[in-house]
Amino acid sequence: QVQLVESGGGLVQAGGSLRLSCAASGFTFNQYIMSWFRQAPGKEREFLTTITWSGGLAYADSVKGRFTISRDNAKNMVYLQMNSLKPEDTAVYYCAAKRGLTGSIAESRSYDYWGQGTQVTVAS
Repeated sequence: QVQLVESGGGLVQAGGSLRLSCAASGFTFNQYIMSWFRQAPGKEREFLTTITWSGGLAYADSVKGRFTISRDNAKNMVYLQMNSLKPEDTAVYYCAAKRGLTGSIAESRSYDYWGQGTQVTVAS
């Protein structure tokens, strides 16, 4: 059974940091591109960042320089280090897994598996 389980969300003051984790199971983790998305109330799901099986990276402009994605293929884990958080970063954060290189990494419909999400709230 495929599972992606996010953790590490919570309430933080503006300017603070959080580290999200995503534990993967039920599929061959090191053959999947892993990404983080977020969705704020009333808004579309937004691509944030991706990491390939070999460590290739991409970031959305909205988080570049503040967020860092990493993965540990030995532990089937992907992480999102979030620094300099802003109130507009408040959203539910999701990790997602994508097999192969077809389809856009920035489009949620390209992904095969999703976690249930973890809430991040940034207070001003």
